[in-house]
Amino acid sequence: MATKAGTELATFGAGCFWGTEKFFRKQFGANLISALVGYMGGASNATYQDVCTGTTNHAEVLQLSYEPNKVAYADLVRFFFRMHDPTSLNRQGNDRGTQYRSVIFTHTNEQQKIAEQIRDEVQASGKVKGQIVTQIQSATGLQFFTGEPYHQRYLENNPDGYCNHRLYF
Repeated sequence: MATKAGTELATFGAGCFWGTEKFFRKQFGANLISALVGYMGGASNATYQDVCTGTTNHAEVLQLSYEPNKVAYADLVRFFFRMHDPTSLNRQGNDRGTQYRSVIFTHTNEQQKIAEQIRDEVQASGKVKGQIVTQIQSATGLQFFTGEPYHQRYLENNPDGYCNHRLYF
């Protein structure tokens, strides 16, 4: 996704992208230009069914477009660590597999530094039990593939749908 002047991208994988989208929209909604669920980390375009095989190296992610003068990247990262279990390797709740891994795809060197700093702060704070396993990976050379239309705003359109996300601290 191309960004407009004065906007930035942030990409987070925190387990099932339905809940990730729901929680970020609830927290930052008016300050987001867009929030799209999709896939990132693998080499080629894939469908949801392909990603669920665990063979594509894609993670289910939420890609945000935002104006940094309205919301700070650091605030997005702090919220990311609050709304899922960053100590759980390749799973969140009942969802298991590499597509559910905890990952931050950074779009700039500054985002990389901020994500690493906040990860270290959260680990040192004692607010999470166990070692944080979140991957922090450059998005350079990777492509975001937008998820199928029925996945966009899924929990908004299906309020009784499955969601295992919550605020941990």
